[in-house]
This record gives sequence, structure tokens and C-alpha cells, in this order.
Amino acid sequence: MAQWTSAVGATQLARLITSQQPTPAAPGARKPPAYRALADGIRLLVLEGRVPVAARLPAERELAVSLSLSRTTVAAAYEALRAEGFLESRRGAGSWTAVPAGNPLPARGLEPLPPEALGSMIDLGCAALPAPEPWLTRAVQGALEELPPYAHTHGDYPAGLPALRRMLADRYTERGIPTMPEQIMVTTGAMGAIDAICHLFAGRGERIAVESPSYANILQLMRAAGVRLVPVAMSDGLDGWDMATWRQVLRDAAPRLAYVVADFHNPTGALASDDQRRAMVEAARSAGTVLVADETMAELKLDEDLEMPRPVCSFDPAGSTVITVGSASKAFWAGMRIGWVRAAPDVIRSLVAARAYADLGTPVLEQLAVNWLMRTGGWTEAVDLRRAQARDNRDALVAAVRRELPDWEFAVPRGGLTLWARAGGLSGSRLAEVGERVGVRVPSGPRFGVDGAFEGYVRLPFTVGGPVADEAATRLAAAARLVTTGAAGHTAEPPRTFVA
Repeated sequence: MAQWTSAVGATQLARLITSQQPTPAAPGARKPPAYRALADGIRLLVLEGRVPVAARLPAERELAVSLSLSRTTVAAAYEALRAEGFLESRRGAGSWTAVPAGNPLPARGLEPLPPEALGSMIDLGCAALPAPEPWLTRAVQGALEELPPYAHTHGDYPAGLPALRRMLADRYTERGIPTMPEQIMVTTGAMGAIDAICHLFAGRGERIAVESPSYANILQLMRAAGVRLVPVAMSDGLDGWDMATWRQVLRDAAPRLAYVVADFHNPTGALASDDQRRAMVEAARSAGTVLVADETMAELKLDEDLEMPRPVCSFDPAGSTVITVGSASKAFWAGMRIGWVRAAPDVIRSLVAARAYADLGTPVLEQLAVNWLMRTGGWTEAVDLRRAQARDNRDALVAAVRRELPDWEFAVPRGGLTLWARAGGLSGSRLAEVGERVGVRVPSGPRFGVDGAFEGYVRLPFTVGGPVADEAATRLAAAARLVTTGAAGHTAEPPRTFVA
């Protein structure tokens, strides 16, 4: 049985290789042989995630024709990649990309720091902002006032409080997508929603197509569920989704589910256009794939003049293809663990029935708080505060990184909470390791890829601004210098306590 889950055509791979910027040679250094340059180019594409791990490469003869090289050169490059662990082959099955054993995904960088550690460490690991007060306090107070009638019941609402289900359905209807409360299930955060969907639709060994890169915690959740991840490479910058590639992957791999973040994608910040969303839904429908659209970032539009595209589910009026996931955690506060699923009524009934063997239901008090916010207009005002804070932080962080790390490359997103940066040819894993020693925590690119891709990237969230953003960039630059000079193994000066 073949071990590859997607394929890269000869023309596509040739285009990716020729688009790479050559590495400047040191003075007096010899130019590497053609096979070595080709092997290095393919290896870099894998490490950056532009060619997914477990992608079948074209035959040697096909790639040689596309690159105008000899077959011997391509064969030597493939052999070098096999020797280094970046290629695996089997007679009759072809050759597919891999990441060498001994290169595990970095284990640190996303879990929140304990509050007592924040004095000396700037935490860029977690893309979450403090609560938008006074709205959290007001929401909890309002929920407490409405709690007594519910306190006289058993308190278990597997589908969610009826009032909140109606509220969420009405909000979708206001966005132009007619929705009934029977199409809504309230969950414990978006993670709870995705977990329930995966268990219902994708058993162990089933395939799930995911963007590459994608949200690290969701990738880990899916790995833990025992599914086979099929990475689909994102385009450079903010272009996001290459629909020709998506159609090919969905057709060839026939995944049971496809998971996408079309609204200010985490980590790249890309925003899918109406045409991309329509094409995504059509491709999923043709392949018989259920498309899970994660809308947790959808309300975090940071540029006022940006016209938002239609929701992904608006291109699936029958509700047969798209399942939508939303959450209060990003738009409001990460501590408000309320998420929801919008799907066809029969899917909701199946999810609710399966929930009896999971968490039974979502906390009533938090549901009442979110319902209070949405009913009173407090949600809109709180989200406006969140957008203003994230916008200011984005602008401060971008300016600081451009000043301190001018060779880092990134496209500035128009919404969301994250900046995806190519770290000037440095290892993101080494930057994460050394950064922690100089007082800044940052998640490395491989956390957001499948099996070790994106080694040359880091994710920077819009969680700090002003002087803290300046100091964060200064510490990142210090870490970059240590990695560049090879002094990363030396003991760094302990970070000083920093108070904004």
C-alpha cells in the first residue's frame, strides 16, 4: 500500500523550484553541483511546507523534462534526499516526501505561561488577549440574574440552552443564511466542536484534508483521534487557497473531512474570497467530502475598509456539505469556553446523541453570559474593543519586527490575531529554543505543519503592543543573532523583568 496521501505534478514542482531565491554563495565558494542544488531546493520546499509531507513526487524522467535537466541529475538528487531522510520510495508506488526521524515537532510554544512567569518572559506563544472589560463582568452579572430558573432543573442541555441556540440561529439568519435552532449545537469551545465532528465522521485511519500550515491545536487533536492528515499547501502570502490543488487532493485522496479556516486563517491571516469559497464547497461536494469551516476568527476584521466575503455555508444552501464551527474564545475571551456548530438538523441530532458519551453538555452559566452579551448589544461593543486592541497591537508588532529584523518576510493580514513570518533563513525551532532563554516565547513553524514542515517560519500573535512589542522584537533579534553566529548553545544573559 502506498504511503503518500497527495501528489505533486512535474510542472508544479518545477515552478516551485524555479521560484526559489538562490542562497548567496560565500566569497570564493564553489557553486554546488546541479543534483545538490535540486535536492536542496526540494528539501527546502518540504521544510517550508510548500510541498506537503507524504506528497508523491513526479517520476525522474518527468521532472527532468520539466526542469530541462538530465535524468541522471534528478536521479542523483532523489538519491541524496533518500539518504537524508527527506524522501521514501517503494518499487511500484513511486517516491514521496518525508521528514527525517529524529526531527520531532517542537513541544513548546503554544501552552500559556503561568501568570507568575510573565514578569520576565514575553509570551508570544498563545494567540489570546485579555478579557474586554467591563463586558466580561457585566455578562457574568447578567447571567447570574438569569440563572435561578435553570437552577431548578437538572442543568444538562446536550444541544445547548434553547435561548442561546435561538440567538445563534438568528445571527446566522441576519447574515443571510436562514437557520433554525435545530441546526445549532452549543459546545465547550471550538475544540469541543471539532472533536465531536471528527469522532462522528472520521474514525481511526480515515483521511482529513487540512491546510498546510494549519492551526496547531486542531492538528494535534486530529492526530490524537488517529486520523490520517492530508496536507494541502497554502499559496504564498495572503493568496491562501490554490483551488486547482484542492480539487486534485479531494479527488485523489477522497478524504472524509476537510478542515479549513477561511476567515483570517490561523496562522497565515489569509482571507478566502467568495470565488475561493464557492470553489471549495463545489470541490468538496463533488468528492463526497464534508467541509468543516472554522469561523472562530471571522469577527476579527481589523481594517475598517475591508468588505467581508460571504460565509462558507452560504454556498451550501441545502446544508449537505458544509459544517460551520464558531466560538466566543477568539472574538471575546479565551476563558469563555463557548463554541457552536451549525449544520443540517440530522447532523446536529447525531452530534447531540454522541455527546452522551463525551461531556454531556456545556456549562449553563457561560451560555447565559454569551446569550446576555448577544441579546443586549454587549457582544458588538466587546468585539469592537477587541478589534481596536488587536489592530493597535498588529501595527506595533509589524513596525517593531520590520525595524529589528528587516530580513524577515511576511504579509500583513487585514484581520485575525496572527502574523506568519519567514525567519530570514533561520530555523524556527532553534529560534523558539533560544528565544526562551533570552526572554521571549514564540512557536516555531513546524507546530503548524504536518510532520515537521515549515522549519523556516515562526508565528507571531497580536497579543502585545507598544513598548512590549518593541521589547519582544528586540529579544527575537537577539535570539536570531545567537542562532546565526552559532552561539545558541552558550548560556544567554537572563532576561530582565519587563513592566509595560
